[in-house]
Amino acid sequence: MTTIEGSVALVTGGSRGIGRALVAALYERGAKKVYATARDPRTVTHPDAVPLALEVGDPASVAAAAEQAQDVTLLINNAGASVNANFLDSPVDDVRREFETNFYGPLLMTRAFVPVIQRNGGGHILNVHSVLSWVGIAGSYSASKAALWSQTNSLRLDLKPRGIEVTGLHVGYVDTDMAAHVDQPKSTPESVAAQALDGIEAGAYEVLADDLTRQVKAGLAADVAALYPQLAA
Repeated sequence: MTTIEGSVALVTGGSRGIGRALVAALYERGAKKVYATARDPRTVTHPDAVPLALEVGDPASVAAAAEQAQDVTLLINNAGASVNANFLDSPVDDVRREFETNFYGPLLMTRAFVPVIQRNGGGHILNVHSVLSWVGIAGSYSASKAALWSQTNSLRLDLKPRGIEVTGLHVGYVDTDMAAHVDQPKSTPESVAAQALDGIEAGAYEVLADDLTRQVKAGLAADVAALYPQLAA
């Protein structure tokens, strides 16, 4: 069981949106130190956070971050891209770019920080997924988040014997820059962050942060046509 109080956390994409809310919530719950990463660390605004430059898809950048943050016990893979490349018409490089951030980024971070967390006595990893991990309606974004979900499930098995728990956070629309164009009900970043940290402390395998996500997860056993009503059109 992971306790937030006294932990040392690293949040990728910690300068805005859910990441910024997670940084604030971690300090509110008594975290000792929080590294907040961003491509430009000057965009990190929390007064107590430790800004850290990071490009999650760059192995050299990830290695440099791990070298600097040797006291981490809680890794939160939050940084993500939303390219939404179409599989038939978009450049394949756009699909690759989405996977570099949403799948390979968390993988590189996990591989770099598992030895760190182990040396510090064990801890926790949170991967931020999406309701679109389960529904393929957003091209490369859905595919990359589905792949991350599978990665998380595999890592949970691999890391349990090493004293590292793994939680997956699934969420629908959140009131952030990424969903600014969406005219649908949205969760607040603060609500999502609070539920995520509750899940970490409870040792939850998954956190479903809103009604839409819970509804879609409950329907995964249904026939494909029920998940994709567009097929009946």
